[in-house]
Amino acid sequence: MDLTQAEEASRLLVTHWREGKVLGALPDALRPQSRLDGYAIQAQLERSSAKPLWGWKIAATSSAGQKHIGVDGPLAGRILAEMVYPNGATLPFGANRMAVAEAEFAFRIGHAILPREKPYEMGEVLNAVAALHLGIEVPDSRFTDFVTAGAAQLIADNACAHQFLLGPEAPAAWRGMDLAQHRVIGRVGKRYEREGVGANVLGDPRIALTWIANELSRHGVTLAAGQIVTTGTCVVPLEILPGDEVVADFGALGVASMRMSAT
Repeated sequence: MDLTQAEEASRLLVTHWREGKVLGALPDALRPQSRLDGYAIQAQLERSSAKPLWGWKIAATSSAGQKHIGVDGPLAGRILAEMVYPNGATLPFGANRMAVAEAEFAFRIGHAILPREKPYEMGEVLNAVAALHLGIEVPDSRFTDFVTAGAAQLIADNACAHQFLLGPEAPAAWRGMDLAQHRVIGRVGKRYEREGVGANVLGDPRIALTWIANELSRHGVTLAAGQIVTTGTCVVPLEILPGDEVVADFGALGVASMRMSAT
């Protein structure tokens, strides 16, 4: 896929995103045939933002998340600054068709992780982390049927990135905790709650963070200082409706919360 094709495909996806519309698939001439093609299209998304890239998300780090979008492994996506909200904010529900919220561990990078030939080990990646935050992701897709779109198109579609709520910074004691066994509760108003653990995220959120460091490295992309990486849902995605309040309770690490607008 050449740059002109990647730019055209990205413009089409961004237009649908901004207008709250969906499409069945990218046109044949613009449809990515590999993860490499998908990331080439996704990279053009940064041109649609007036600010530097804010961070990254990892989609499908749990078996539930993979089933939700019909893939067999994780995908990396970009988080634009314009789509980030502070703790306690009200997020516009709009035309969101996925209509789920996800409780996630999010790591703030302290110094850049540069592309290199040798894969990064977890210890190296954690040494680059400045802080752990708690977060809630509200994903969405630009495809009519995101379950059958396939990994390459979903990567082009920014790995279903949409809105992200950045919750509080966790106490520094997180570094000595077993995040894989850490319990997380997601609540949707008084309607229901679900429980999960960090192990639902590729076995451990730190493993997921290491995965994206190496995924970006393989594609020549730097994980920059100051960027946030949200590592995927610890709880089976929470179905939400307009007006719902969503709480992600990480116990001793803190609580992230938000509300969806009524429309």
